[in-house]
Amino acid sequence: MDSLTDLLDGVRARAALVTRIGLAPDWSVRFTGGAQLTLVSALGGRAWVVTAGETVSIETGDVVVIRGPEPYTVAEQPDTPPSRVITSDDFCVRACGPEPRTCGDPEGETVLLSGAYEGRAGVGERLLTALPDVVVVRGTRDPVFDHAAAAASVDRPGQQAVLDRLLDLALISTLRTWFDGQEARPVDPLVAKALRLLHNDPARAWTVAALAAETGTSRAVLARRFTAAVGRPPMAHLAEWRVERAADLLRETDATVAAIAGKVGYANAFALSAAFKRRRGVTPSEYRA
Repeated sequence: MDSLTDLLDGVRARAALVTRIGLAPDWSVRFTGGAQLTLVSALGGRAWVVTAGETVSIETGDVVVIRGPEPYTVAEQPDTPPSRVITSDDFCVRACGPEPRTCGDPEGETVLLSGAYEGRAGVGERLLTALPDVVVVRGTRDPVFDHAAAAASVDRPGQQAVLDRLLDLALISTLRTWFDGQEARPVDPLVAKALRLLHNDPARAWTVAALAAETGTSRAVLARRFTAAVGRPPMAHLAEWRVERAADLLRETDATVAAIAGKVGYANAFALSAAFKRRRGVTPSEYRA
């Protein structure tokens, strides 16, 4: 299984919020619902997406993926004050317009499709960690977005299941395109090989020396190039990766904490619990609950 498939393997929306939004002139909407991941696609017109760290414009055919749970604003102009604040309790899908899952001005020049993963159950920890705060894909919107927009405006038996799966396909398609662009950039082959080794076999008793031997270089060279590319030393990255993998297994399987500890490279449940609580602030059992 390739690394991208591994990251996307846990994507499965559950009761996702999928909404078609028509926007009038001088509009600005602040979203504070705390969604873990949100897709915003411009079906028509132009908008600005403003987060705490970035301001990006989107036009017809563009898609933005926003990593939560921090609030963000969608507006006609980036400096337009929000005219409405939307929380998880009053999201448009729960206060529909004339058609199901639609809100705003049906005659607005700008039409957006929004899809939100509210909890961590639909997206894995590893995927959230791999993404920046904002992902922008320009002009290559997959036709699945049009299918999702059409499905959002009707109500039929099993409709939520249809919307969930369409949102999953939309997210996967968007991230495939984005990751293709990332892979087109220069990548240090030594670091790429080291990451594959760590990610594919986190349970192995890795040391910097063992990893350097597998990649055919010295410990000093590996440590320097890995830290420069990844932002942390190899063993620090491995420790975080093990906890991320454990979090996914806790959420997605019924395996015991002891069994999960063995799968991700800890000697026993106590060692995993200590590392997990140090990084997440809760024990594995508390996280699973």
